Amino acid sequence: MDTIPLDYPTLRLIWWALLGLLLIGFAVMDGFDLGVATLLPAVARTDGERRITLNVIGPVWEGNQVWLIVGGAAIFAAWPPLYAVSFSGFYIAMFLILIALILRPVGFKFRSKVPDPRWRALWDWALFVSGLVPALVFGVAMGNVLLGAPFTFDEILRPHYEGGLFGLLTPFALLCGLVSVGMLVAHGAGRLAMKTDGDIAARARRYGSLAALATAVLFVIGGVWLARGIDGYVLQIAMDPAGPSNPLAKVVTTEQGAWMGNYARWPVIWLFPVLGVLGALSSAVCLRAGKAGLAFLSSALAISGILLTFGLTTFPFLLPSSLNPGASLMVWDASSSHLTLFIMLLVTVFFLPIILAYTAWVYRVMRGKVGDDTLDHDQNPNAY
Repeated sequence: MDTIPLDYPTLRLIWWALLGLLLIGFAVMDGFDLGVATLLPAVARTDGERRITLNVIGPVWEGNQVWLIVGGAAIFAAWPPLYAVSFSGFYIAMFLILIALILRPVGFKFRSKVPDPRWRALWDWALFVSGLVPALVFGVAMGNVLLGAPFTFDEILRPHYEGGLFGLLTPFALLCGLVSVGMLVAHGAGRLAMKTDGDIAARARRYGSLAALATAVLFVIGGVWLARGIDGYVLQIAMDPAGPSNPLAKVVTTEQGAWMGNYARWPVIWLFPVLGVLGALSSAVCLRAGKAGLAFLSSALAISGILLTFGLTTFPFLLPSSLNPGASLMVWDASSSHLTLFIMLLVTVFFLPIILAYTAWVYRVMRGKVGDDTLDHDQNPNAY
């Protein structure tokens, strides 16, 4: 491995950072799609308004969802034990997300096939579910990472998960789910306010500002709860960052408030929870003031701050184990090999700028407002 220019600990840190970048990319890019779908029943009262609302996200949601696919692929390739435990242990929750995401393309495809209002209302509610359920479940999943998941490994490192779907729905995890829903609804409202006019934009500003305020308040409550009422995980013996990926070769204990340890070691990271709160509050103020572009940027910063807070709070843990803390997955013992991480990094360095450039071009082409004048009812009866 001497020919690899980056050492193993550095590559592990890079891939931890890249995983966070992909999660933020998904939450910011596909997050407003989920938020707009969740807002659909509230902001669109007529069929024409619903068509305008859906056409805000219709041309871009498929490209935005690529961030989720790439994130899942990164977990599979860079963090195999994390993929094995999370995708098998949280199987039913993942299945709910999959069903909801499948409803989205089906809803877009079929709602305009029949002019019956009841038919279209059915698919509109399906699209609402396709936005709300993933937003909620993703937040609940993050809450359960902070609480720890009930898994362990046997002597040959086969994972064993001993939980169920309803065990994930604890009060703290549901609070995290509400934070997720709130921040994505605020983000979707910012996008709607940017892309529409009239009643749709006015309702989006009203509901989005409320969602942004709720996000800030719930995020603070969650932080206080985490510091004072949730047991965190502590590595008792220093690990070799260049050591083999063996999740059982360490000693981990739980202590109340231990998740706040990184903030004592690196006070600068307090900037990120502050960014989450101020971004959400700024989004609410900007929506009320009619500054849609600033509101959208503020909600993107809030999402980034909240997710960075989550990642830096749990570092170096990836997925703690409530069943056997010593089996918790960490950055230093749950990665692929040194060579695999390096090859993946080369591929990422080549392809990620291409994806970003193409995404920027698509949004440039799709710029401008969406309204009745942009929907050709006669020539394109199958439009959303």
